[in-house]
Formats: sequence, C-alpha cells, structure tokens
Amino acid sequence: MRVLHFCKTYFPDSVGGIEQVIRQMCVGTGRLGVSNQVLALSRASDLAPIEFEGHTVHRVPLDFELASNAVSVRAIGALARLARDVDVVHYHFPWPFLDMAHFLARVDKPAVVTYHSDIVRQKALLRFYRPLMHRFLDSVDAIVATSPNYLATSEVLERYRDKTRVIAFGLDRASYPEPDSARLAHWRARVGPKFFLFVGVLRYYKGLHILLDAVAGTDYPVVIVGAGPIERELKAHAERLGLKNVMFVGALDEQDKVALLRLCYAVAFPSHLRSEAFGISLLEGAMYGKPMISSEIGTGTTYINVHGESGLVVPPSDPEALRAAMRTLWDNPDMAREMGRRAEARYWKLFTSSQMAEDYVALYHELAARKAPLELAAAPLA
Repeated sequence: MRVLHFCKTYFPDSVGGIEQVIRQMCVGTGRLGVSNQVLALSRASDLAPIEFEGHTVHRVPLDFELASNAVSVRAIGALARLARDVDVVHYHFPWPFLDMAHFLARVDKPAVVTYHSDIVRQKALLRFYRPLMHRFLDSVDAIVATSPNYLATSEVLERYRDKTRVIAFGLDRASYPEPDSARLAHWRARVGPKFFLFVGVLRYYKGLHILLDAVAGTDYPVVIVGAGPIERELKAHAERLGLKNVMFVGALDEQDKVALLRLCYAVAFPSHLRSEAFGISLLEGAMYGKPMISSEIGTGTTYINVHGESGLVVPPSDPEALRAAMRTLWDNPDMAREMGRRAEARYWKLFTSSQMAEDYVALYHELAARKAPLELAAAPLA
C-alpha cells in the first residue's frame, strides 16, 4: 500500500500539532506495511527529498501566501507526478490551494481527507471559497473527522455525514524522548516544584490572553512553552497586568518540552475558538498523566478532556471560570492526581498512534479495493 500525504507544511520546516499528527500517521502506518510520502510547501533553499523516520518528504517552493493560504505553482505538477505512483492520496484540510491543486493535477486515485478544522477566521473569503470547497469535498472518497465532538458540531461535516467517519488522532509515547536527570533538575530549579503548563504555537485562537487574565492577582505559577505570531502581544499584556508568576520560555526542543510535561502539576489549555479542532499538546498532557483544564468549544478538546474525569472544562473566554478551575486543582492535590491517572488511562484506551494507524490502514485498503472493480470495468477487452 502506497500513500501520498499532501499538506501545507511539514518537518523539518515547521513544527506544530498537524505536523506531529502526520508524522505519527506515517510512522504508525509504516509499521503496518504502508509506504508513505509527504508533499509539502517550504521556504527552504535546498528542496531535495528527505528521508524522515521511514518516509520520504518532498518539498516544493512556497510562492506566496494570501490570508494564510499558501500557494505553490510547482506543487501542482509535483502532486500530479507523485499521485500517479501511489494507491491512495491523503489530503489534509483546510487549505484552499489544496482543493484547486487536486483538480488542476487531475488526481485520479482514491482520495481521503483528514478534516482538521472548519474555517473559522476568514469568514469573508469563505463566501468566495465555499463553492470550490464543496466541489472538492464532494469529489473525495472519504472524509475523516478527528473526534465525534467535531463531527457533531461542524455544519460542513453535517453535509457529508454519509462518507465521514471518526478516527481520533493518536500519539506514540515511545517516540517521545526521556529527559535525563540533569535536564529535569535544571527545569525544576528554574520553574519551581508546582506549576501550570501550556505548550503550543502562540496563535490567536489559543486563548492565552484569557489565561493571563485568569492568573492576574493570583500566585499560581504558569509556564508557557512556544513561539508564534502573537508572542510580543502576549508578553506586553502580561507586563500590563504586572504578572510575575508567568514565565515565557519560548520554543523548546522535545527533550525540554517532555521535561516540563513530566514536571508540571497540570496542563492549562485555554483555546476558545473552533480553530482548535483537537489539541495535540492537550493530548500530550493526558499521555503524561496530567490533569487538564480546557474550554468547551465543541471540538476534540472535550473528547480528550472529559469534565470531572480527566480534568475540568470551563466556558470559553471566561477568565473567572478558568481561575476557579485552576484554584480547584491547586487546592485539591489528591483530586488532581486521580484526574491525571484517569487522563492517562483514557489516552491508552482511545488515543494511541497504533490505534490511529490501524484505522487508517483499514480505510486505505477499503478505498483501494473500492476503486479496483471500477478500473477493471473500464479496462478495454482483449
């Protein structure tokens, strides 16, 4: 089974939740006999193919971006060429250029779309894009929602319910590094013995301004890991609030990130918009047995974090509710510890990369088998 993933960005050029998910898909399905390739856009100068953890990464130059829509003319030819030699093309949505490239490249292979998110912010552009979006989603063979919560609340997916199934994202705990004692000691000395942790790219929908407002006037230590487009704005907001208990540590390598996941008391994940369709760093918190605080936004965040079981769920954009949830966990260590234990148990039950890989491999074979009789019927008689 040969699969081509087409996505906007990928390792080594960018590191984020979607890149991590595609990596886990490729590594996990690779162990089950799938030969994976990834086609992505890049700003790098050296665009030679890269062998990465058992799969091949092809990169084409990013020509320009418009409202976060990355465009590459060479991607169209690369998609057409690479698709000819695979059994299934796996698209990662949303990305309007992807839809156009699919048609311009005349891809004629079984196609599956992982539906990472609705389009939330670009409402004006969505009016113009909607006809192409529906034509594209109509044309593919299967759509995958990443949680039952998202399938139940997405107006777009409601239209395609008959060909949509749920395959939750999964992570392989063994693929994460184990930090040594010196690294753990370094971070323990720097951040203290008890703190809330946020990990992620600093984007508008992550709700970090809400987290800053929530801890104003408290002494709860908060460590924020990550960099991104609103980093300067968030630091200025923290300074205005006079926060001495919030530490921005920037983007970290995996060793340091895992060290902080291991050491933290709980994970605070205040994303307040549906652009946060799942929450990979929230799932990482569950994987490391940490109680979590998240917001109810009708997405996979509440599939990962079940209120009262693995953590606490609060209304979005509500600093007072978030502060109260932090206080509840902070003041009740036995409850927090038990929630963390249940969070890890939920990870092992629902969110391992092996389960995700098995589900995707079954889907790939189903789509390829569905296409085979059609090709046989279209073949000319001898």
